[in-house]
Amino acid sequence: MLKIGSYEFSSRLLLGTGKYPDFDVQKEAVDVSETEILTFSVRRMNIFDANQPNFLEKLDVGKYTLLPNTAGAKTAEEAVRIAKLAKASGLCDMIKVEVIGCQKTLLPDPLETLKASEELLKEGFTVLPYTSDDVLLAKRLEELGCHAIMPGASPIGSGQGIVNPLNLRFIIEQSTVPVIVDAGIGVPSDAAMAMELGADGVLLNTAVSGAKDPVKMAQAMKLAIEAGRLGFEAGRIPKKRYATASSPTEGMSVS
Repeated sequence: MLKIGSYEFSSRLLLGTGKYPDFDVQKEAVDVSETEILTFSVRRMNIFDANQPNFLEKLDVGKYTLLPNTAGAKTAEEAVRIAKLAKASGLCDMIKVEVIGCQKTLLPDPLETLKASEELLKEGFTVLPYTSDDVLLAKRLEELGCHAIMPGASPIGSGQGIVNPLNLRFIIEQSTVPVIVDAGIGVPSDAAMAMELGADGVLLNTAVSGAKDPVKMAQAMKLAIEAGRLGFEAGRIPKKRYATASSPTEGMSVS
């Protein structure tokens, strides 16, 4: 069970909702993923205009927890304003804090992320900050009271997978709140690896929406995350320098 603040989820896959070829493909991908959390950019949705197309109209929103994000914010002030807008619309009190500091790499601004998270915690939000794989920054965000930490595996939408597994492992080992690997996942093996490292969940979007067959990829990601979690819980065998026979040799006669 994935617990984030007062929320509980059976699925450990968080799915983004942008860049699908059309609403029907998006709906089918969401269905087969069996996700319980859908994330989206507040600034890219016409949440107050009923005349504008809205992916929420295609879904039974009662089945999902909506996770608005502050994508597009460049300062803490902007992020807080966007979060309050989402809350005022009645979507959810849970917010993914995203404050981008570099438009080329789309890496988050650590100082503005800290400021925004602190303010939103004071406002009573359930706060999930998107961050780099900076171990100390992750610790500071947890110490503020954030309800989950969301380090990127690699730059947003890059599909590079996990470029720094050591730092992700450090973040996971030190955290007492859920760690959800966010950004850069490209293929199911990336998602499985994140879970094998001990992550509590994976958030992805482009890997599914940009795939040749988004529906099949959504199903593949679901299975990869489930397999990775089971593998982590089962515990891997230690690596050894030399081979070890898989069949017992005791009692065998030697000619």
